[in-house]
Amino acid sequence: MSILEYNGAAIIAMSGKNCVAIASDNRLGIQYQTVAMDFQKIFQMNDKLMVGLAGLASDVQTLDQLLRFRMNLYELREEREMTPKVFTNLMSTMLYEKRFGPYFCEPVIAGLDEQGKPFLSTMDLIGAQAAAKDFVVAGTCDGNLYGMCETLYKPDMEEEELFETIAQALLASVDRDALSGWGGVVHVITEKGIISRELKGRQD
Repeated sequence: MSILEYNGAAIIAMSGKNCVAIASDNRLGIQYQTVAMDFQKIFQMNDKLMVGLAGLASDVQTLDQLLRFRMNLYELREEREMTPKVFTNLMSTMLYEKRFGPYFCEPVIAGLDEQGKPFLSTMDLIGAQAAAKDFVVAGTCDGNLYGMCETLYKPDMEEEELFETIAQALLASVDRDALSGWGGVVHVITEKGIISRELKGRQD
C-alpha cells in the first residue's frame, strides 16, 4: 500500500457559473481501521480560496500550518490577498523544494480569480501542476470520483445545482472505497461568500 493511501481521503473540486465547490470526506484511518470521523481535509486560505489536502494526515496538518504562515507573510509584504493562481505556484514551489523527502500530500485548489471566474488546480506530491476547467479530484478513490464527475458534471451550474452534483458524486464514490467516507463536507465559494454544508454518509 502506498503511503498516500495510509490514512484514506477523497477530495473533489468542481466549477459552476461564477462559483466553485470543493468537497471532502471526513474519515481518518490507519489503513482499514477507522480512527476518527471528523478529520478536516479542506482549509480556507482566504474569502475566495480553499485548498483540500489528500494524503498522509500528519503532512496534511503540517502543510496547512506552513501555507497559513506563507500566506500571512505575502499579505504583510504585498498588502493584498493572494489569488488562486499565485497560491498554486506557491504550493507547487513548496512541494518541489522538498522533492527528495516530499510531503505525502496531493493538493486540490479551488477559488475565484480577480474576475470572479472559477479556478481549479491540482498537483502531485512534488508539485507538478494540472489545471482544469471542469473538475479535479484526489484521494484513494480518485478512479470512482473521476467516473462520477464525468457522469454528473455539466457546465455553468448555479450554486444549488453545483452543491447537489458534487455531493452526489462524493457520496457515490466513497461508498465503493473502504479507505474513505463516513460523511463529508461541501464548501461552495461564491462572490458573496462561502456556503458550507455537512453530508451524512454510510457509517460502514
